[in-house]
Amino acid sequence: MVRLPFISSTRAVPETVQVPRHIAIIMDGNGRWARKRLMPRVAGHAKGVDSVREVVRTCLDHKVDYLTLFAFSSENWRRPKDEVSFLMQLFIKSLKGEIERIHRNNIRLRVVGDLSRFDKPLVDMVHESEALTANNTAMNLTICANYGGRWDIMQAVEKMLAAKPDAREGFSEDELAAHLALNFGPEPDLFIRTGGEKRISNFMLWQLAYSELYFTDKLWPEFGEAELKEAITSYQGRERRYGRTSEQVLAADSDSSAPGHA
Repeated sequence: MVRLPFISSTRAVPETVQVPRHIAIIMDGNGRWARKRLMPRVAGHAKGVDSVREVVRTCLDHKVDYLTLFAFSSENWRRPKDEVSFLMQLFIKSLKGEIERIHRNNIRLRVVGDLSRFDKPLVDMVHESEALTANNTAMNLTICANYGGRWDIMQAVEKMLAAKPDAREGFSEDELAAHLALNFGPEPDLFIRTGGEKRISNFMLWQLAYSELYFTDKLWPEFGEAELKEAITSYQGRERRYGRTSEQVLAADSDSSAPGHA
């Protein structure tokens, strides 16, 4: 039997937590932030690194266990070549500049996605950074690069069938989920998208089944500690039913708060 470290929200009711255990963010609006200031789009991407730094620090302060950032989607290769080239160089520069800070703060870094299209120096740096931080425990920071939700499901199916060919005759959700690229963490409690767009854009399609969605008009370079706290406050006002009625949620909450409840 496949045993995953976290339960599926479609198979059982996860514990409702006051502070999101896992926050996933689409960092949208860098280019528009730059255009509003008559700057090239790439200047917005560079400025967005400051927001990443502040959001990571805020998540650490709030004891968020997992933070997943969508840095580059599998569809972003469609952008102008000079912008894609800049993003790759920015990725290398940011890793070089931030990895020691990440390590000092006891953060584990993972980069998830199809890295086969990246140049070898970047892939080597990713592997070195992951190895350096592999034993860190304060927070799990995941950067999704050349990642897509459909890619994730497809590669999981391929890996599962390679490991267990007889799965073609039938398999369980757990057997497939064990091969997803983000199988090491719980499903996100809170999904945030900046920039005013209200879609998930092929991000974590499997994992967002019961995540609370939060959309803001703030462009990513404008998103910092105050904006993240506002998103968390919105999350705290949600009733997480997971298919149940409000009455069932209330009854379950009453049972869990009763004296002697284990």
